[in-house]
Amino acid sequence: MRGAYRRFGLAATLAVLGWQPAAAQVRVSGDGPASGESFSTIRAAVGAAAAHDTVHVPSGVWTEGQPVVLDRPVTLRGEPGTVLDAQGEHELLVVEADSITVEGLTLRDTGVSFTQDRAAIRVEKARFCTIRRNRLQDTFFGIYLANAGDCRVEDNVLEGAQTSESRSANGIHLWYSVRVTITGNEIRGHRDGIYFEFVEDSRVEANRSTNNLRYGLHFMFSDDCTYRGNRFHRNGAGVAVMYTSGVVMVENDFDENRGGATFGLLLKEIRDSRIEGNRFRGNSVALHLEGANRIEVRANEFVGNGWAVKVMANSDGSDFVRNNFVGNSFDVSTNSRSTSSTFRGNYWDRYRGYDLDRNGVGDVAFRPVRLFSLVVEQNEPVIVLQRSMLVELLDLAEAVLPVLTPGRLADAEPSLLPLATPWRTP
Repeated sequence: MRGAYRRFGLAATLAVLGWQPAAAQVRVSGDGPASGESFSTIRAAVGAAAAHDTVHVPSGVWTEGQPVVLDRPVTLRGEPGTVLDAQGEHELLVVEADSITVEGLTLRDTGVSFTQDRAAIRVEKARFCTIRRNRLQDTFFGIYLANAGDCRVEDNVLEGAQTSESRSANGIHLWYSVRVTITGNEIRGHRDGIYFEFVEDSRVEANRSTNNLRYGLHFMFSDDCTYRGNRFHRNGAGVAVMYTSGVVMVENDFDENRGGATFGLLLKEIRDSRIEGNRFRGNSVALHLEGANRIEVRANEFVGNGWAVKVMANSDGSDFVRNNFVGNSFDVSTNSRSTSSTFRGNYWDRYRGYDLDRNGVGDVAFRPVRLFSLVVEQNEPVIVLQRSMLVELLDLAEAVLPVLTPGRLADAEPSLLPLATPWRTP
């Protein structure tokens, strides 16, 4: 205790004499001529660094007054507690050179702009960049890549202000980019969690996109991309895939995306794609196909949704194979009596057929489209009658004499037991 008083007395004496500890300095390391030198601002350190040097930013709050432009291949690295604060006035980092790494920083408060796509980190016409282990708070756009290629965005946390769509922008936004990997990020409170437009041959893996105002994932005109092992949870309108081809969506979790116009996954004007091993749980509409052609839907779980699958009349040639349909209000719905989509070997918990040869396959086909679902499709307010005796009579009548529901939308080989998927081991 006596030593503690002595240290306190020394600090108080130095303060009275006007002495203050030296401010933390930004340090440069590497093989360049500025290696070992210290600077009072991040911009000064970046300006002095040579190619492939590392700029070390110590902990504390840094306000540069204007964006820091990374125009040479350097690594910008923060310590625990390093914060770059834009004070609501501007972007924070602009990447303009290839082979740049940004890691370990907290970037916050870019402010809202209605005249520019203001971002915490903007990558412009650069390749081989890496943005990892950063935390973004109260930014307009979070990480924005335009005309970028061969970059990685990994293990970042992005927390938007979550006010309104008009005052919010996207968490991770890609435009005209190629071969980008987005992995291990957590995105919440933005307009769209992840947004792709005119992106090719890119991967989105193991991200969590939750509580975003509009879509957890939204991509358009983005061919040959793969989305694997992501979770899209409680987003305003779920996930939207539009105007594209060659999409692979595997082992993702779409859950609790609810609302009057909310989907787990909306497929609109896409073709030649694969939806496999995903879980759709507790969504208003799990999977909606509109103008979606030649889609393979295999080994997915549809559990506890309002509508498990909606197949619109302008969707053709899709195959639904070995999926599990459990506890949905409506397993399949459509707005047409004719379709070229097929269902084969799925498990339906509403199936009441028999299996005389005991091969695990029902001996009579299952028709998943309820007559009441067709009525609701034409007049949505009648859904309030869903639990009524009238609806039970409609279902019974259609089961005995199926003349109104689409004949092609029948599963001739229904499984009597739940099927193995990445989410279920029978």
